[in-house]
Amino acid sequence: MPSTGLHFASLGSGSKGNATLVSDGETHVLVDCGFAMRDAERRLADLGMTAAHLDAILLSHEHGDHIRGVGALARRHGLPVYLTPGTWLSKRLGNVPYHHWITPQSRFAINGLEIDPVTIPHDAREPVQFRFRARDRTLGILTDLGYSSRHVVDSFQGCDALILECNHDRRMLADGPYPAQLKRRVGGHWGHLANTQAAELLCALGLDRLQRIVCSHLSEQNNHPERVLEALVPLLDGDESRLSVATQDRCLDWQRIS
Repeated sequence: MPSTGLHFASLGSGSKGNATLVSDGETHVLVDCGFAMRDAERRLADLGMTAAHLDAILLSHEHGDHIRGVGALARRHGLPVYLTPGTWLSKRLGNVPYHHWITPQSRFAINGLEIDPVTIPHDAREPVQFRFRARDRTLGILTDLGYSSRHVVDSFQGCDALILECNHDRRMLADGPYPAQLKRRVGGHWGHLANTQAAELLCALGLDRLQRIVCSHLSEQNNHPERVLEALVPLLDGDESRLSVATQDRCLDWQRIS
């Protein structure tokens, strides 16, 4: 369990499932849950948590690798789910005991945790990503977007830590096994960020304040951690200490923003 202060951890990230824990030491929220309920509960236990510790589940959008376990987890543990009306209207959740509407660009709070939902370009009904603030520290979660719009750059300025999509290497995607239509979707303006795009976005946001950068949502078919590091480490003058890579099969342990 995290102590006082803004902390975050990944239950896992990739094309088969994504979920992130965010905590200020008193309030604990789960952002997305693309793992089946029992798998999610096992991963929570690996991080010293249970679903009973959670105050809410936040949803970014309705794709299966982000919502697979949400309905079952919310029903079993009586958890409120925060989501946009567009995500709700996808009708992929089933019944949930409590739901709260997210209005993009409108800040809300869960106890002492302030949350800014930010509209992003992705092929979902009403997708958002999130910026969290607690105790004068900020965390940005920024995955599942096809490009870094000016709105995205403006909204994620000044973060102390960032979970950033590094979905694919452009050459691996072009030469890989995906059919042409899927390659266009992944690499298009409504798909996912390439490593080079992630690097460009980091430069636009500025690196001086960032304590932690977690590279996330790597494609198993079209990327490799070494390719990600090749793209990002030069931006940090060769210093990898601020970088971590979230993987599909294992949790990334609690990261504290000091």
